[in-house]
Amino acid sequence: MSRENLLFGIIGILLGFIVGFMFASSMSQKTQTASSSMSQGMPSDHPPVGAPNAGAAGGGGNPEQVRAQVTADIDKARNDPKNFDAQVKAAELYYRIQRYDQAIEFLLKANQLKPTDYNTIVTLGMVNFDAGHYEPAEKWFRAAIKMKPDDVTVLEGLTDTTLQKKDAKAAEEALAQLEKADPNSQELPRFREMLSGLKSGK
Repeated sequence: MSRENLLFGIIGILLGFIVGFMFASSMSQKTQTASSSMSQGMPSDHPPVGAPNAGAAGGGGNPEQVRAQVTADIDKARNDPKNFDAQVKAAELYYRIQRYDQAIEFLLKANQLKPTDYNTIVTLGMVNFDAGHYEPAEKWFRAAIKMKPDDVTVLEGLTDTTLQKKDAKAAEEALAQLEKADPNSQELPRFREMLSGLKSGK
């Protein structure tokens, strides 16, 4: 699923605070790419992802202060389970160090608090996909499509998920829906090739 199209940053209700993470040993190129795609999905008035923000520990801050702030944010989410924003923030912090199952844990709590929040539903699809949990990823993407049938990002996610599951029939249906919603999607050639290979048994 391309980072340019599947934007974890649709949880853009988040926060001027995005840490520049000093956990260098845990950060891979994939995480850096995710940070870039998150910026693209933020509202126009949202501070750049990774940029220092007033009152928050930025990328150039003391590593111990950054760790302390991250720990405080995660503790806040655990100690205040009815705080929707805190759950989503903790999920993002875990996502950025590729602790996907922990991110999903907090996203599920957020979903319980606001079951119809579209961004949380889509993000659950994306994070489950990244974690390799294709069954729940498909479930969340389909829930999102019921709310917004023409969301190209979600349709791309669903198509990719059914292809990863090797479900040719479902993938073909999702691909047709994507083609109708956005005939110019840059993902279409890749999906068509994958589907052709799946059908031919390659």
